[in-house]
Amino acid sequence: MRVRLAAIDLDGTLLRTDRTVSRRTRSALAAARDAGITIVVVTARSPRSAREIAADAGIGGIAICANGATVYDLDHDRIVRHEPLPAALAARIARGLRERVAGVTFGWELELRFGSEAAYEALRDSSTWPRPEGSFPPCDVLAWRRPMTKLLVRLPESDLDGVLAIARELCGDEAAVTLAGHEFVEVMAAGVAKEAALARLAAEQGIDAGEVVAFGDQLTDTGMLRWAGLGVAVANAREAALEAADEVTASNDEDGVALVLERLTAAAA
Repeated sequence: MRVRLAAIDLDGTLLRTDRTVSRRTRSALAAARDAGITIVVVTARSPRSAREIAADAGIGGIAICANGATVYDLDHDRIVRHEPLPAALAARIARGLRERVAGVTFGWELELRFGSEAAYEALRDSSTWPRPEGSFPPCDVLAWRRPMTKLLVRLPESDLDGVLAIARELCGDEAAVTLAGHEFVEVMAAGVAKEAALARLAAEQGIDAGEVVAFGDQLTDTGMLRWAGLGVAVANAREAALEAADEVTASNDEDGVALVLERLTAAAA
C-alpha cells in the first residue's frame, strides 16, 4: 500500500513502558517524515502532555488528543477544534454512576487544564503521574458548572469492563464511552472518537483511508484500526485491539511501531 499518513497512539504503543521513545523509533519516525509520510499523534492524552511527548519525539503538525475531543496544532501551540461534553450531561452521567457504582470518583479535562474530586487525587500515584500544573482546585463533580473535554471515572479497585458497561448503559447515544488504559473509564461528547477525528483530518488533507496506517493498543484505538487501510496493533495490546487490527507487530517495548514504519518507508523509496 502507498502510505501518506501514519496515525500513532502514544501510551502502550509508541511509548515504552517507562514512557520514553527509543532511539530506533525516533529514527524510524524521522525517516518516515523524510519519505513524505505525515506523522499524526492520536492519543487519549490532553494536549498538555501530548505536546511535550511529541516535541521530544520530533513530531509536529496536528495532534488528535482526548480520544478525538481536542485537535491541537503542535507547531503553533493552540487548540484548533474542541468538542466538549455539556456540563448538564456530564453531571447527569456522574450522578447515575454514583448511584450504580459504590466508591466511584471523578476527574475531568477541560482543554489544557485538569480538574478532579479530592477522592480522585487520593488515588493518584504522584511519583509517576503528578497533578498537572495549573489544575483547577478539587471539587465535587456535581459542583462543576462548565463543560468537560472528557470525564474520567475511577475507583480504588474495579472491574473496568463492568464499569464501562454501566457507563455505556447510562450514556446511550448521548455520549461516547471508552477505555484508553487500565485505570479509568473515559466519557466524551457524542460522536467523539479517534477514528472520527482522524477521518476528518485525512479528508482535509486529501488523504484516503487506504493511504493511512494506524497503530494502537487499547479499546479506544479499535475504530481507527478498522478504519485505516492498515491497522496495526502492538503485541501488548488489549484483545479488542488485536482483533480489530490487520496485523500485529512487536510490543511497545520492542520497537513495534518502528518495525512497521521501517518496512513502509523502504517500500515508499
